[in-house]
Amino acid sequence: MRNRFEQQLFELNREIIEMGALCEEAIEAAAKALIDGDVILAETVKENGSAIDQMERDIESRCMKLLLHQQPVAKDLRLISAALKIITDMERIGDQAEDIAEIVAFLNGHNMDGMKLITEMAGETTRMVTSSVDAFVKKDVELARNVIARDDIVDTYFSKVKRGIITWIAENPEDGEFALDLLMISKYFERIGDHATNIAEWVIYSVTGIHKEV
Repeated sequence: MRNRFEQQLFELNREIIEMGALCEEAIEAAAKALIDGDVILAETVKENGSAIDQMERDIESRCMKLLLHQQPVAKDLRLISAALKIITDMERIGDQAEDIAEIVAFLNGHNMDGMKLITEMAGETTRMVTSSVDAFVKKDVELARNVIARDDIVDTYFSKVKRGIITWIAENPEDGEFALDLLMISKYFERIGDHATNIAEWVIYSVTGIHKEV
């Protein structure tokens, strides 16, 4: 019985890795679509988002079956509980990548000086998501703490982008709507960083039994 349970936990880990990879692809595609003004690529993010939504449902079902049909010990129970929280944050990451892609579709290749900062911000949020999933798989508390610390970097990027956009609007009032769209995009990347932080916090809980809010 325990061997079967261990196999199911292994499958759970594998599915979370796969879901995390889809999230990374969605963020990267949304960022590239923004940089290149690629509306067609932006459309593919929606397809990716649908796959992420389906994976959340599948993993949630697996977790509920493990809780109902098995008798997990305390450590296993923490792992399954954390997995349920983690996939919720991953699903929201997918949603926000879709939101970014939807805005890109209306930008029509328009560009401005602050785009470089947003691109760097996108790269940092993608790395945070990757590291948070790696931390879950490896049960690596230090890596999870590193992700949490890096959220400050994303927040700093957001502050810089916001200041840059305010300056841009003042100097180019005719581009005000476009600048506000970029501000929304940078806010979505900032939120993705927050979700990666949440994932890292649940990783720490799954290993130590201690959560930030507890």
